[in-house]
Amino acid sequence: MSEPRTIKKYPNRRLYDTVESRYITLADIRRLVIERIDFVVIDKKTQGDITRSILLQVIAEQEHGNEPLMSRDFLSQVIRSYGVATRGMVGSYLEQSLRQFASQTAGRPPQA
Repeated sequence: MSEPRTIKKYPNRRLYDTVESRYITLADIRRLVIERIDFVVIDKKTQGDITRSILLQVIAEQEHGNEPLMSRDFLSQVIRSYGVATRGMVGSYLEQSLRQFASQTAGRPPQA
């Protein structure tokens, strides 16, 4: 398996794709996810892996649009899950549920 593509985040909040040698946007990050291209986002200043933070920004941008996926109640429940002893189980359950959903809907045409 090859190394993941490296995206660098500079202090000016810009994201730089080292493979395409250009600055990219959160929409480009979303495209990489949809196309199943493995990548990691590295903070240029700290050299820390901030991929999860960037993915959360992509989700927040999507949720801000016209057709949000997650209800207010769902988001509140997710927030409440942090700090409780079962948070690992909640994350695992959500991940498994989404995998199962994706496998059941694979190949179906998108709904209008």
